[in-house]
Amino acid sequence: MRAALWLLGLFAIAAATALFAGNNQGTVTVYWPPWRIDLSLNLVLMLLAGAFMLLHVALRALAALFQLPVQARQWRLQQKERALHAALLDSISQLLAGRFSRSRKAALAALAQERTLDALDAQLPQAQQIKVLSHLLAAESAQSLQDRAARDAHLQLALNESAERGTPAALETREGVQLRAARWALEDRDAPGALARLEELPVGAQRRTFALRLRLKAARLDHRTLEALETARLLAKHRAFSIAAAQSIVRGLATELISNAHDPAQLIGAWAELEQGEREMPEVAIHSAQRMVLLQGDFALARAWLLPAWERMVAAPDGLGDALRVKLVRALEAGLDSVDADWLSRIELAQRNNPRDPNLQYIAGMACMRRQLWGKAQQLLTQAALGLRDEDLHRRTWLVLARLAEARDDAEQALMAWKKSAQVEDP
Repeated sequence: MRAALWLLGLFAIAAATALFAGNNQGTVTVYWPPWRIDLSLNLVLMLLAGAFMLLHVALRALAALFQLPVQARQWRLQQKERALHAALLDSISQLLAGRFSRSRKAALAALAQERTLDALDAQLPQAQQIKVLSHLLAAESAQSLQDRAARDAHLQLALNESAERGTPAALETREGVQLRAARWALEDRDAPGALARLEELPVGAQRRTFALRLRLKAARLDHRTLEALETARLLAKHRAFSIAAAQSIVRGLATELISNAHDPAQLIGAWAELEQGEREMPEVAIHSAQRMVLLQGDFALARAWLLPAWERMVAAPDGLGDALRVKLVRALEAGLDSVDADWLSRIELAQRNNPRDPNLQYIAGMACMRRQLWGKAQQLLTQAALGLRDEDLHRRTWLVLARLAEARDDAEQALMAWKKSAQVEDP
């Protein structure tokens, strides 16, 4: 459609020109004493048009001539800028390929090209980011080459360059440099240095997933268990780990926090730092109770901690693994001397509801021993001895049966029980 309109316009112009020029009888007379020149109007118009075109071309040629130095300078700057970006890309490629020496050389070449452009008064809008990234690439290569002096020098230059302007791009680049510095400190096993680098970040940047991962590693390396636990909780909320991995990490840190308590007061304080979901983890609750028993603390409080794990074990035979069931039984056994009537009824009811569970038979038998119910204790422990898989509990069961037989003056049964205990101890 556009081409058709152009053709129609050209035909209209041609027709108008033919009508005007074909019958144009006008003349133009030029007097130049003593001469007189008569020219047709059409010729004069053609000469004027030609003169205009010639003047236009001459002016364009003159402007192009004067622009040659400027264009030559722009071409040189463009070539240098291309070389700068090529060196920067080459540095990144060599770093990814593991050629750290070549990567550092390319980063230094990019810095040299930037200095050349700066000397030529070339104002690159991204010059600051290019310098920071070049220093960062050089520092990363130096870190991989174990050249810590060069790494620190380039790192400081990158931080200085990124602090000159407060633009959003400059701030983001500076945060990236600080995060890399924290990671390098972790690689050098310098946990306090890594945490210090992370503290320099803005509050929003400190809560990013990558920053939280670095903080978690640094806190664990520096044995700051509570800080590591709080960081792991944040990472779990951000879904930085799978559900199983998050539970495993939090469980391990909570257990470590409990293990770091060296007296009952510290243990109670560590327990108070845990969230409700962490306290209900069987591994954490059982370990806390065992720690309380080891520190000779409040056994009643330890049993209160064990109650959710106990209810879980009683509710379902597979609610806890074999190892956790044994640990739970041992923790309860250690405090049987001070056990109250509620716990005794719980143990008895659980054993009656699960009469074939050897762990429940064992703890119920031990509870009967504490209450001096010798006959029932012997019956339960004899049944437990046939099904216990844990060697320590098995051996202790036979030892108690041997002492019960000796108390009844049953030498034959006592001898057999002592032999069984010895066989379990040294299979």
